[in-house]
Amino acid sequence: MIQYSLKCAEGHVFDSWFQSASAFDKLAASGMVSCAVCGGTSVEKAIMAPRVRPGRKAVSSVGEPDTRETLPAAGSADAAPGTPPIKPAAGQGAGMLSRPSGDVEKALAELRKKVEANSDYVGSNFVREARAMHLGEAPERAIHGEAKLEEARELIEEGVPVVPLPFRPGRKTN
Repeated sequence: MIQYSLKCAEGHVFDSWFQSASAFDKLAASGMVSCAVCGGTSVEKAIMAPRVRPGRKAVSSVGEPDTRETLPAAGSADAAPGTPPIKPAAGQGAGMLSRPSGDVEKALAELRKKVEANSDYVGSNFVREARAMHLGEAPERAIHGEAKLEEARELIEEGVPVVPLPFRPGRKTN
């Protein structure tokens, strides 16, 4: 597994894990990697600092201490003077994904949380479910899901009350 810091065309920065570097390349090329904030699929790797573990004494295979020198992590007490400490990005704790940084990103994250908490995810069945509720064939409830642009236009033309979300729904099973 490999963790990448990613950046979308809108400038949103977020982290994600991938099985391998080639898995990221393959998914990104097919448009399967999307921004965690806006849902955009124009995503590329952002510049990131490697994680460096502090040095530790190793034991050789015969049970004796390994005398090879280990390098201290930047910012540790043993690091060379003037070596800057490695700090998590703004709004990050150790091992945490990046959090929304601006007011707009925070508002979108809060909207997403409310939508997902107060409606049922119906995935690719969104058009069918919305139409059935509008025609009285299914009980009304709050739903969210996925629809092609043309399908969404047809729903609007039919008078079905729908609104596009400013983010992609999380991938859940129906």
